[in-house]
Amino acid sequence: AGDEPGPMSPLGADDGMALRRGVLVHRLLQSLPEIEPAHRADAASRYLARPIHDLSADDQASIAAETMAIVESPEFAPLFGPGSRPEVPVVGRIGETVVSGRIDRLAIDGDHVLIVDYKSDRIPPDRVEDVRSEYFRQLAAYRSVLGQIYPDREVRVALLWTAVPRLMAIDAALLEQS
Repeated sequence: AGDEPGPMSPLGADDGMALRRGVLVHRLLQSLPEIEPAHRADAASRYLARPIHDLSADDQASIAAETMAIVESPEFAPLFGPGSRPEVPVVGRIGETVVSGRIDRLAIDGDHVLIVDYKSDRIPPDRVEDVRSEYFRQLAAYRSVLGQIYPDREVRVALLWTAVPRLMAIDAALLEQS
């Protein structure tokens, strides 16, 4: 889910680097929170230095810095703390439509559930109104299914723009319009 190229970088324009970068950031955001904080930067560096990734030293450092800025930020700590899980499969029905997907990060805390989808667009929109409609459709489907699973909790959704980094809450009314 957040590994699509942004509107300014069509797939192929950068030999797929935007897509690869998104996949690598996703993978690090999935695994780094499970590692002892003092060892996260080294783990990220070792992972990105693997020959299979074919990254320059600058790309390795940039991706590691982008990811560590998120994982180490107190602002995002609730996303990676107790009650949160990465890469959560979601399957359900909305009317006659079957929904199947994977939630990048799911955080359950008290009376609410937070669905977070990572987006690695290099230039994210400043306003929620400018977010691509397909992102809304995906989040609306996840929210609907999770609402059935957690009927007595408020289900919230947000996009985490990894390049900035910034968490953008998406109002339920916008999702209902998608």
